[in-house]
Amino acid sequence: MRGLTHRWRWRREPPPSREGALVERVLAARGLSNPDEVRAFREPTLRALHAPGLMPNIDAAAERILDAAQRGRTIILYGDYDVDGVTGVAILYHTIKAIEPGARIGTFVPHRLEDGYGLNPDALRELHAGGAELVVSVDCGITGAEEARIARSIGLELIITDHHNVPTGDGALPEAICVHPRLPGSEYPFGDLCGAGVAFKLAWRLATRWAGSDKVGKQLQKVLLDLLPLAALGTIADVMPLVGENRVIASLGLRTIRATPFAGLKALIDAAGLADAKIDCEKVGFVLGPTLNAVGRLGHARDAMRLMTDAPPEEAIGLARRLAELNRQRQQTERTIVAQAADMAAHAGMTGTDRRAIVLAHDAWHPGVVGIVCSRLVDKHRRPVVLMNRQGGVCKGSARSIDGYSIAAGFAACADLLTKHGGHDMAAGLTMPDVNLDAFTERLTAHANEHIPIEWLTPSLEVDCEATLADLSAQAVMDLRSLSPFGRGNPRPVVFVRGAVLTTPPRTIGKDGGHLDLRLVQDVDGRRCFIRAVWWRAGSLAAQLQQNQRVDVAIEPKINEFNGRTSVEAEIRDIRIAAPTRATDRVRSIEAYNHG
Repeated sequence: MRGLTHRWRWRREPPPSREGALVERVLAARGLSNPDEVRAFREPTLRALHAPGLMPNIDAAAERILDAAQRGRTIILYGDYDVDGVTGVAILYHTIKAIEPGARIGTFVPHRLEDGYGLNPDALRELHAGGAELVVSVDCGITGAEEARIARSIGLELIITDHHNVPTGDGALPEAICVHPRLPGSEYPFGDLCGAGVAFKLAWRLATRWAGSDKVGKQLQKVLLDLLPLAALGTIADVMPLVGENRVIASLGLRTIRATPFAGLKALIDAAGLADAKIDCEKVGFVLGPTLNAVGRLGHARDAMRLMTDAPPEEAIGLARRLAELNRQRQQTERTIVAQAADMAAHAGMTGTDRRAIVLAHDAWHPGVVGIVCSRLVDKHRRPVVLMNRQGGVCKGSARSIDGYSIAAGFAACADLLTKHGGHDMAAGLTMPDVNLDAFTERLTAHANEHIPIEWLTPSLEVDCEATLADLSAQAVMDLRSLSPFGRGNPRPVVFVRGAVLTTPPRTIGKDGGHLDLRLVQDVDGRRCFIRAVWWRAGSLAAQLQQNQRVDVAIEPKINEFNGRTSVEAEIRDIRIAAPTRATDRVRSIEAYNHG
C-alpha cells in the first residue's frame, strides 16, 4: 500500500485478525503470542538478563581489573565521548569504587576533534607516561589492533570493552583481552548491547567475582541497581533496539532514574528542565542525551565524564548547567548546517533516485555537530548521509544510514581512500585526505546505488494491525502503554483504520501552518465513531485533503489528559485517499456523517 508520504507494509505477514483485544493483536504483530513471552515482554524483570559470565573474556577482564584495584595499580577508564561512552565509564567507575574505595582509578575521554574516535596512540603513550598501568576501554577499541600493539610495546596493559562491528581477517582483532558480545565463537545470547550495556555486564561480573558467588551482598546489589539508569541512558541514546536485554535495561532504568543517588545524574535532569517531567525514551533521546552529548560536540567531553563520575553536588550543578547552555548553542549550530547541507545536496544532484547517498564537506561545519545533521538529512531524503569538516587538507566527519544499508560496509568498500574509519551499520565516523573526496563520493555512491533498491528512498511505515475507531477505547489505548519503552526495535503501535471520513476541512495549525488538525468519523456496525487527529509536519498536504473525503489512515493512538478529562486522540502517520466502492457510499459519507 502507498499513502501520501510512505510505503505501508504490515509488520507481520499475514497481519493479525481483528479478533481479540487491541493490545493482543499488536503483540501478535510483533511475534508475541505465547502467554509466557507476552508476560515477559509486558513485565520485564532482572531475571530476564543473561548471566554476565557467558560473555567472551569477561572473567579474564574482571580478574585483571580486580587484581589491579586491590594491588593499588593505576587504572584508567578510556571512554568514547558520547552518551554511551560516558555512561559506560561511569558504570565501571562507581562499581570499582564500591568494591575497592581506595582504588587508584581515573578516567580519560578523547577530544572529538584533536584525538578523534577510538583509542589514540599518542593518548595511550601520555597516559602511560603519567603512571597508567591498566587501561580499560569503554565503547571503543575493537578496531584498534595497531593501538593495542603500541600499548603492548610500551608495557601498558589493555582491556577492550566494545560493541561496535568486529573487524574480520587475520590480525584484525586487537591483541588484548576483548570483551564483546559478538566476538567470533561467542555464545552470548544477545548481541545488541551498547557500550554501557557491556560495561554493566562487566560491572556485574566484577561484583560476583569479588563476592566469590553469583549472589552479591546487599550493598553491591544496590550499587548495580543504581547503575541501571546509566545503562538505560546509553542504550536509548545510542539508538539500540529495545528488545531482549535492552528492553529490560531501558525499562527498569527509566523506572528508577528519579531515585538515583548520583549527584551528576540528578543535576543533569534538573538542568535539562525535567525536574517535574516523566522521563521516558523520548525525554532521554531528545533532551537528556543531547544535553550530555553537547559538551563533547562543542568542547571537551571530560566535563560530562566528570559530571557522571566524581563531581560533588555543587560542582555537578554548575557542570550540568554549562552542558545545558552548550546544548542550546548546539541546536543553533545544527539548524544552520542543516539548511546549508540541504541546499548543497540539492544543487549537487544528490537527492534524486540516481544518486542514493549524500556526501558533502564544508570548511565551516563544526565536526562535532555534523553527525546530528546527518540524521536530519537521512530523515528527509531516506538515504545514507556523510558530512565532513574540511580543514588543512583533511576531511573528517560522521555518517548515518537507513535500515538495510550498512554504512560501515560502505566505508569498508572505500577503505583504501580513508585514513581512518569505524562504527556500525547505522552510524560511523571517518577521516580522509581531501584530495580523495571526489573519488570517495563516487565510490560510496556506486556502492549505495548497488545495495539500496529505489523503493527504499521512500520511507516505509510498518503497520501493526487493522482496527476500527470503536476499538480505540481509552482502556484499549492505555493498555498499549504497557508495551513501552518505545524506540528502535519496539516502535509505538501503528494501526490501520479503513474507510474513515473527514468531517471538516483540514485545518492548518502551529507556526507557519506546518501541521494539520483533522476530524475523522467511521461507521462501525451502525454506530458513528469520531476522533480528533493531528498530523505533524503535514501542513503542505492540506490541499490534497477535503471535507467528506473517504480515507484510509495509519495512526498512533494517544491518550490526551487535560483538566482531569481523558480522551483518545490520533497522531496520523500517513493517509491514503480511498475512493468509495459504490456511489451510495459517497452519498452516505456526505449526508449521513454531516447531517445524521
